[in-house]
Amino acid sequence: MLKSEKKSLIRFLLIYFGSTFLLFSIASWIFYTSQKHHLLDQQRDALKFESTQVISKLRTLHKTYTSTLTYPVDPFVKSAIYDLDKRYIFGTDKQRDLLTQQEYMVIESKIYYLSKVEPYYLGAAFLLVSKELDEKPIMELKRNIGLFLLSAGMFFALLGLFLGKLFIAPMRESIEKMNHFIQDATHELNTPISTILANIEMLETFGKCKKNDELKRIEIASKTLSLIYEDLTYLNLNHNYYRNIESLDISNLIQERMIYFSVMAEKKNLKFEIEIEPDVVLEIDKNDATRLIDNLISNAIKYNKIQGLLTVILSQDSLRVIDTGGGIEKKDLDTIICRFKRANKSEGGFGIGLDIVNQVVESYDFVLDIHSQIGKGTEVVIRWEK
Repeated sequence: MLKSEKKSLIRFLLIYFGSTFLLFSIASWIFYTSQKHHLLDQQRDALKFESTQVISKLRTLHKTYTSTLTYPVDPFVKSAIYDLDKRYIFGTDKQRDLLTQQEYMVIESKIYYLSKVEPYYLGAAFLLVSKELDEKPIMELKRNIGLFLLSAGMFFALLGLFLGKLFIAPMRESIEKMNHFIQDATHELNTPISTILANIEMLETFGKCKKNDELKRIEIASKTLSLIYEDLTYLNLNHNYYRNIESLDISNLIQERMIYFSVMAEKKNLKFEIEIEPDVVLEIDKNDATRLIDNLISNAIKYNKIQGLLTVILSQDSLRVIDTGGGIEKKDLDTIICRFKRANKSEGGFGIGLDIVNQVVESYDFVLDIHSQIGKGTEVVIRWEK
């Protein structure tokens, strides 16, 4: 899957999962709150019933008053009676401070019910009953909601992946068509480009003719086509071809590529400032390194001004390529490495050079920095750890 497809799929899934999770969370919370109130209401009703039972027993004691009164005790419910001034009379749970509260109360792990005793049996005006809150059905409710969210999450995750693939299917089809076109086009370009370059070299070597302006133009055009061909081939095969990682002398490779680009640089009358530290060696595939260097140098030539300056600095830990062109606007710096992105459309090109550079940088865990000022130029820095 290409990076653009992954980004589109990730964005779709984030929106899909985010909205689905939010919707189910709200619905589950509403359902949980409603069911919890229902379960508490059942326990409140049960406690209210216990309260009426205690009052009934108090009524019986009041009618059959004797010198020895036995306060009604329930093994599952605690209770206490209070007079009109809310003074404690007797009971199994003394909680006088709760008499100022509402009728039903849930405090910590207990549920309370306060009722008035009318008429005042045995002088009691208030009855406070309480029992341990039965949290088992509430925990069962939480467990069921959790299992539902888990199973629903798995179902909608699979559905989201299926919908995501349907979402990016048109993009994948378009990209595949474009890749087939690039593959066919590069295949057709290879033979004529190779023939032109080979014949130019033969003319220069065996024809004993001077490199006049016409021949230079042909060579520049051929090398430009050759670079486009190499870049398109790299894009098409980047994820499939075998990389031969070797100890590569970057110092020599840059010098070779500078000679290759010298004719293009002469066309703009560019001046070179080259500082290449010798014996800089990297563990890298030669094709990757060539594509990296070629695109940096060709961009610095293409977007440089006439009679400008091109600076190439190679050290043991970095490569810096600097031009004196028109520069890149600040708003474009974050997206300039994206495929087909061109900050300056007046110079032509496909907008794939920095994308290839970025692919190589990411493949080898290098660091890419781009600094630019409008009207002053651009500096591209590639850093690696030694």
